[in-house]
Amino acid sequence: MIKVNIHENDDGQVVSFSMSGHADCDEYGKDIVCAGASAVVFGNVNAIISMTDSDPDIKLDDDGGYLEFNVEHPKDEKLQTLLKAMIISLKTIEDEYKDYIRIEYM
Repeated sequence: MIKVNIHENDDGQVVSFSMSGHADCDEYGKDIVCAGASAVVFGNVNAIISMTDSDPDIKLDDDGGYLEFNVEHPKDEKLQTLLKAMIISLKTIEDEYKDYIRIEYM
């Protein structure tokens, strides 16, 4: 199962998230849950790097089963918009494939 943990500050701003695990919805190369979640997260991380002044701390596992994203200054409106859009997209996947992906707020 893919687990996405989202951390917000007291102002409701996303300050970090992590994604870990594998969906195991289908065999490697045919797992649409894994492909969808990965595309959403990596696309949004790339957009954040390209479109904002944020300098996130990003950690990746060599096997592709873990990503951690932390931002020191979460007040950037564009950053928050991109992170919230990412969460909405992930929730859409979770709604359809709840046995393979879980999103939790920490």
